[in-house]
Amino acid sequence: MSHQTGIQANDELKTYFAKCRDGQIRLLKVIIENEQLVLGTCMKQERTWEEDYDNFILPQIEGNKPCYILYRFDSWNVSGYDWLLISWVPDSASVRQKMLYASTKATLKTEFGSSLITEEMHCTIMGDINLDGYKKHKCTTNAPAPLTSREEELQEIRKSEVRTDVSVDSKHQTLSGVLFPIAQEIKDSLSHLCSGKIDYIQMKIDIEAEKVLLETAEKITVDSLAKKIPADHARYHLYKFCHTHEGDYLESIVFIYSMPGYNCTIKERMLYSSCKQPLVDSISSWGVDIAKKLEIDDASELSEKYLYEELHPIKNLHQPKFAKPKGPPNRGPRRLTKPTD
Repeated sequence: MSHQTGIQANDELKTYFAKCRDGQIRLLKVIIENEQLVLGTCMKQERTWEEDYDNFILPQIEGNKPCYILYRFDSWNVSGYDWLLISWVPDSASVRQKMLYASTKATLKTEFGSSLITEEMHCTIMGDINLDGYKKHKCTTNAPAPLTSREEELQEIRKSEVRTDVSVDSKHQTLSGVLFPIAQEIKDSLSHLCSGKIDYIQMKIDIEAEKVLLETAEKITVDSLAKKIPADHARYHLYKFCHTHEGDYLESIVFIYSMPGYNCTIKERMLYSSCKQPLVDSISSWGVDIAKKLEIDDASELSEKYLYEELHPIKNLHQPKFAKPKGPPNRGPRRLTKPTD
C-alpha cells in the first residue's frame, strides 16, 4: 500500500489540466514546489508526437532535479487523448526528493485524470527518457512475462492434450468468438454516447468485407427504441437508458443483440452470434460500462418497463414452506408391526 504525502495541485495547475485536453497542448511539466504540485512548462503541439518527442521532452531535464512530464500522444480513447506520464527522478537526486516524488505520483494522476494516462515510465538516466528509451520501454512492457518451471510444464501438458484424432475421450478446442475490425466511426460514437451527445448506437456486420460498421448514432426516446430494430436483419445496439430507481437517477448503458428469428440467412446468424462477445469485450475495454446485455427476436418487447425490469429484477423475498402432500384417500388403517425377538 502506497502512502500519500498530502501534496495537491495548485489552482493554476488545475486550470491547465482542464485546458490541455482540447488536443492543442503536447507537453506539461509538473514539479513539486512549496509543498504543492505546480506547472513548470506548457508546450503546444507542432508536429506528430514522435517528431515532437525529443525536441519537447529533453530540454525539460535539469540535472539532478526530479519532475513529472505529461506528454500527449495523437491517439485517443473514449475518455480523451492518450497521455504518457514520465517520472524523472535521477540517481543523483536526494533520498527525500526520491521519496517525495514516488509518493505524490498517485495524487498527480488523480488530479489530471487516471483514465487519460494510458502509459507510465520511470526514468533515472537520459537513455531512458529519450525516444529510443521509450521504444525500448514499449518492447519490454509488451513482451510476455517469463514463465516459471511449473508454468512451462503446464504449457507442455496443454499442448499434448490438443490432438488431431476425434474420439469420445479426446479433448478439443473451441473458439470463443470472432473479432472483426471495428470502424473508427463506432469508436467516435462511443465517446459521444458516454458524454451524453447521443443515447443510441446501431451497428451491423459487413459480411463481404468482414467488418463491424456503424449503422446509425442518434438521440432517441425509449418509446421509439423498438422502431429502430430491423425486422429482416440482425443488429447490435447500445442504448443509454435514463431512469430513476429507489430515488436515484441512473444512466444505464444496455447492449442489445437483435436476431429476428429465421428471417436471416444461416451465415448471417452464425456471424452475428460469433462476433457478439468479442465486440462486447472491445467496447468494455474502451471504458464503456455495459450494465446489461439482452438478446431479443421481437422488437415489440422493447419497452421502458421491459428495460427497467431487466435492470432491476424483482426479488421474491417470501419463500413458502414446503407443504407435505396428502396421502391417498381411503388407504385403510396403518399397519402395525411387532418387533421380532
